[in-house]
Amino acid sequence: MEHRIYVVFGVSLTDPSKYGTRIFKDLLAADYHVYAVNPKGGELFGKTVYTCLADVPEQVYGAILVVPPAVLDNAVTQCVACGVKQIYFQPGARDPQAYQKAVDAGIETIESCFMAENGLW
Repeated sequence: MEHRIYVVFGVSLTDPSKYGTRIFKDLLAADYHVYAVNPKGGELFGKTVYTCLADVPEQVYGAILVVPPAVLDNAVTQCVACGVKQIYFQPGARDPQAYQKAVDAGIETIESCFMAENGLW
C-alpha cells in the first residue's frame, strides 16, 4: 500500500470530527501518500486541499469517498476521468447509480471502511 497514492473526498475544512477529516488526518499520521479534495479548496494539516481530483499533482491509485449520496456521482465521475483504479465507498456514502458507474468503468469498488479494512482503526 505504501506505493499507492490515495485521495479522500469529503474532507471538512471546518469540522475536525467529520469522518473525511479524521481519515485524512490518520492516513497522514500513518505515513500514507494521501491528498484531500473539497470543492472549497484550502489547506488542512499543512497540506493543500484540492477543489477537484484533476488538480491533484500526481496520478491517484485509490479514492476514499466520504461524501453524501447526492454528490457521489460527481466524485465517481472525477475518478473515472482521472483513471482511479480503486474506490472505497465509506459507510453512509451509498448510491447505486454512482456505484454502478464505477463498476462499469472497471474500477475496483469496495463498500467498506478503508480504515477498518486496512487495520488503521
